Formats: sequence, C-alpha cells, structure tokens
Amino acid sequence: MSVATDFWIEAASFLLRWLHVVAAIAWIGESFYFVMLDRALKPPRHYEPRVHGELWSVHGGGFYHKRKFLPAPEQLPEDLHWSKWKSYTTWLSGFALLAILYLAQPGIWLIDSAVAALTPAQAIAAALGFLAGGYVVYDGVCRLVGFRDALLGAIVAAFVLGLCFLATQLFASRAAFLLVGATLATIMSANVFFVIIPGQKRMVAALARGETPDPLPGKRGKQRSVHNTYFTLPVVFAMLSIHYAPAHAHQHAWIVLALFMLAGALIRQFFVLWHSGGRAWWLLALGGGLLLATFTWLAPHPQAAPAPGSSPDLAAPSTAQVQAVLAQRCVQCHARAPTLMPSAPLGAVFESETEIEQRADKLHQQTVLLKIMPPGNLTQMTDEERELIDRWYLARRP
Repeated sequence: MSVATDFWIEAASFLLRWLHVVAAIAWIGESFYFVMLDRALKPPRHYEPRVHGELWSVHGGGFYHKRKFLPAPEQLPEDLHWSKWKSYTTWLSGFALLAILYLAQPGIWLIDSAVAALTPAQAIAAALGFLAGGYVVYDGVCRLVGFRDALLGAIVAAFVLGLCFLATQLFASRAAFLLVGATLATIMSANVFFVIIPGQKRMVAALARGETPDPLPGKRGKQRSVHNTYFTLPVVFAMLSIHYAPAHAHQHAWIVLALFMLAGALIRQFFVLWHSGGRAWWLLALGGGLLLATFTWLAPHPQAAPAPGSSPDLAAPSTAQVQAVLAQRCVQCHARAPTLMPSAPLGAVFESETEIEQRADKLHQQTVLLKIMPPGNLTQMTDEERELIDRWYLARRP
C-alpha cells in the first residue's frame, strides 16, 4: 500500500475509535443517570394518581422535577425518549474496530503460539464465538434461573470468571483481555436490543390499546438493566487494560483480570447504594484495597546488575548486537516505513543505536520482563535473544 493509503486507513481507524469512545461515554452516562434517578426517587409529597416516586434536583441554573409513573400516566405522551441508539452505536463501532484491528490481522494480535497453536481462521472463529456464545450462554442462564437474583448473580459471576480463564488459554494476552470486555459489552448491548427495548415496546403498545401490560417483560428488562450497570466498570477496565501491559502480560493474567473486574463491580455497588441514601464505605474500601493489592502483586521485583568481570561468559553485549536482534525481530513494526502496519506503534523506531538506547527502559520491559513484544512472538524472538537484551540493559545501569 502507498503512504497515502496507509495514512487514510489510520485516520479512519482513529475516527472510528473516537466515535466508539464518544458513544460509550453517552451510553454509560445515560445508564448511570437512570440508575441514579430510579434509586433516588422519594415518595411524592402530594398524592397524584399513578405517580410512584419523584425527585427534585438543581442543575445549570434551573430546577427539575422528575416523576416516575407506574404503570403509566393516564395519557401517554406522543414523544417518548428511547435509550437505545447510544448502545447500538457503541457496539457497532466497537465491533468495527475489533474487525479492523484484530480480526483482519489475527497473526499479529489474536494468536500467541505459546498460548494456543491456532490458525488465523481458528482464531477469528474463536473470537466471534466468544462474542456470540457469551450472550447465548448468559441469556440461557437468565431465563433458566429466572428472578432468583442471588443465585443468578453467583452464576453470572462464575460465568465471567470462566470467560477470563478461557480467553487467556486461547488468545494472546492483550487480545484475551479485550475479548472478555467485548463479550460483556456484547451482552450489555444485546440486553438492550433483545430484552429491554422489545419489552418496553410491548408495554407501550398494550397501554395504547387500553390494556393492562404484562409485567413479565418489564421485570425481565429491569433485571437485565441491573446486570448492565454492574458490567460497566469491569468492561471499561478490560478495554483500557490493553494499554497496561503489566496486567495482561502476567503469568496469571486471568486472575488479574478477574480481580480488577471484581474491584470495579464493588465500586459500582457503592455508588448504586449511595443513590438510595446508603453509605457503604466498606465497599469502596474493599474495592480500593483490592486494586492496591493487585497492583502490588503486579509490581516488578528489582534486578541487580551483574558485577563487572564476574563471568567471561556473561560479558555485556554491545548496542550493535542488540540492534542486530531488533533488525530481525522488531523493525517489521518499529521502523520509519514498517512492513506489518501503517506506522510504528507509539512512534518507537529501532533502526539506529541511538534510537535503541533512548528507549532502553521500555524495550527491556516489553521484551524481557513482560515478554509481550513481539506481539504473539510473531517473529519468533528466542529466549537467548531476550537474555542478550537483558544483559545489555543491566550492564548499562549505574
């Protein structure tokens, strides 16, 4: 491809990522707002038929009076706001990004031969199966267990734990975290598309006919909305974690992912209770403590530099020797004109000794400590080459 084509492909990917983030902010913001509104409702001060609760608030120089009607006001308004398009836009843009960045290049991003020897076709099928199969299993469990919410919550938690484990046994670590988050996001959006909105439409249609609506779709939609609010912070972490290598590169990455997701759910529960007037500070402390403990677990242990002349077999390699390794294993991506992608990731170029020395810390972290580069070990960097980089780096330290 030409330089111009590469530029426009990268520009389109950036705009798509921007759309995805903006849509997700709008969806999460609206979801959080309605959870807050529903839980903060107070009994109405003055009796009004069918008014279940009300809330007064002040914002932007004005006062707002919100009321909840059950089952509905006597006269339905012609113009109803439906909370759906933000959800659909988030999922569609997210799936497009997954397809462009991961499914289109499975050999680079999905496959790690040290994890599972998948072919590109198998990796793509497994990734798509994760998304679709995750919702099918979740939806089946919800319908089977019904409204026994404590039991259902325990099963869903075990299901998410299983997703964390299975993903890290199939995919490259970064892709594994992303796909767990994408699976939960698919469940959230599918809940809106298949359960919440159809239930609301059936309720509105029944009321328009003058009939009493079936309460079951409403109860089921409320249950799925509650699940969605607890999935939100775990999903956001999983999506952001691809930029935090110590998490997804850990040898027990599935436990790391599960711990971060649990912390997110605990923190979300703190705010849900807050909206109802509760002050469960222990939840916030537990979530924060869990995060701190997990980061402590992830923290690297300092390495000692070898003593000068301690062993002739461990003589410090030169930067030129490291450059020779990187020329074979890394410059396919980290070059001014890379062959495997439009531009060098994070602008890191390893074509000269000066450029290598300037990024020595990051190079050592990514190739030796975390072993996440090359991605999926696509270029087959050997343990001996990693050891060479390690000895070179340690010898440079004061």
